[in-house]
Amino acid sequence: MDPTAAPAPAPSQTGILGWIERVGNRLPDPVFLFLYLIGGLVGISLIASWFDWSALHPTSVGDDGAPLVIAAESLLSAANIQRLWVEMPTTFTHFHPLGYVLVVMLGAGVAERTGLFGTAMRAAVRNAPTLLLTPVVALVAMMGNLAADAAYVVLIPLAAVIYHAAGRHPIAGIAASFAGVSGGFSANLLPGQLDALLFGITQEAVETIVPTWEANIAGNWYFIAAMVFVSIPVIWYVTDRIIEPRLGTYMPDADHAEDPDADQAITADESKGLRWAGLASLAVIALWAFFTLGPGTPLIDEAATPEARLSPFYRSLVAGFFVLFLAAGWAYGRAVGMVKSHRDIVKMMAGSMEDLAYYLVLAFAAAHFVAMFNWSNLGLIVAVHGANGLEQMALPTPILLMLIVLFTGVTNLFVGSASAKWALLAPVLVPMLMLVGISPEMTTAAYRVGDGATNIITPLMVYFPLILIFCQRWVKGFGLGSLAALMVPYSFGLMVVGLVLVGMWVAFDIPLGPGAAVEYVLPSAP
Repeated sequence: MDPTAAPAPAPSQTGILGWIERVGNRLPDPVFLFLYLIGGLVGISLIASWFDWSALHPTSVGDDGAPLVIAAESLLSAANIQRLWVEMPTTFTHFHPLGYVLVVMLGAGVAERTGLFGTAMRAAVRNAPTLLLTPVVALVAMMGNLAADAAYVVLIPLAAVIYHAAGRHPIAGIAASFAGVSGGFSANLLPGQLDALLFGITQEAVETIVPTWEANIAGNWYFIAAMVFVSIPVIWYVTDRIIEPRLGTYMPDADHAEDPDADQAITADESKGLRWAGLASLAVIALWAFFTLGPGTPLIDEAATPEARLSPFYRSLVAGFFVLFLAAGWAYGRAVGMVKSHRDIVKMMAGSMEDLAYYLVLAFAAAHFVAMFNWSNLGLIVAVHGANGLEQMALPTPILLMLIVLFTGVTNLFVGSASAKWALLAPVLVPMLMLVGISPEMTTAAYRVGDGATNIITPLMVYFPLILIFCQRWVKGFGLGSLAALMVPYSFGLMVVGLVLVGMWVAFDIPLGPGAAVEYVLPSAP
């Protein structure tokens, strides 16, 4: 069966899952959702301007030394209408996530198209001991997020085959890998394209109150690595102790046919390619270390304060991952014969941009929503007043961030796109929490926990129908409700450990990444 084929219509569901499905299906495509939101934003800006909504800027002062008053502006004013039409090209091209994602994907696209990601995942899973099959599948699934869509298309059906070959229920393999890939969406040992995407949006939100702040895509590195180690035991326990006993012994249908290509052995050329890719990766890491270590190196700013000296290094990580993926993909492709000349590399890079066509359309709409939100000053006004309300409530920081996690999880049930959701939430949440002393990196981390934990139970997740098809290869009558119910224990477990991790991280004030603290102190007004 073609994994990209459209699934048969799923039966209507009842209860809370049915309600989520019905409400979610009535929502427009995320692109038009942003357009409708822009229309609503225009109306709200008119009302806010009419009633003179305002707030005191937290970091800027006027010529008289008094705090600068930020007033709501109508998006239908002559100045804002002119800005919309005149600056439309730059509004789009200056959208921070756009450049970050495009650069990383130019390299990751080569690694994916040469087959490096797929082979690496196959090699890791096939060599796993039977006893450790579930934790290995979970780890590879989380790391597979570096490969974007490849983890869904390659690893999840492969896990079913591996489980079946080991005498275990193939649906359990699908569940474990799906929980790792999508439930562990923000758990990884390395930053990747998701970090570039999310921190690009975070930077847009921060600049409303601190224009000089610069995103560091490694700002959640320690946190997402910790998420790996707390998520694996959850997936292991739920799969082996809850899901598999409920599934029982697998009894194949009479007309069941396995995919003969799903569990291909690693060939000699592929093994050679993995070795070459590993050597290429080490060479890139050594190069970046050379650029960073020692006095006078390009990625160290010796004139800056001690805490800011590594800022060029952090800012170079987007380019670093581009070079890493490109070099590893090129080396693997040469070994297996997928790359015969530089022209093949160029074609693969062009192909990766074609895969981002929908994202470019979405980014155009999101960029204008975020920009117009900033022009109206509504985000800053809501953030200031919201921060004042939070101060009056005097909630402990761990509790506050846990509530953000839960709020994100609920939102995720209705808006499936991670980038769309964060583009909606960040302009208010990030500045609001900065004003009460919480760093943008910590807010981003809390968002990621809530987003990941509920990915696997919402039918609106873009890959949900594809996962359903994979399940139906093994169990014909497997429906949408069956899949959602199968993943609920994973979602609950991942949410619980995520909430605990957020609370402990704040309580012990652990750095979220290199140069990224939990707390944030606003710069003094000039």
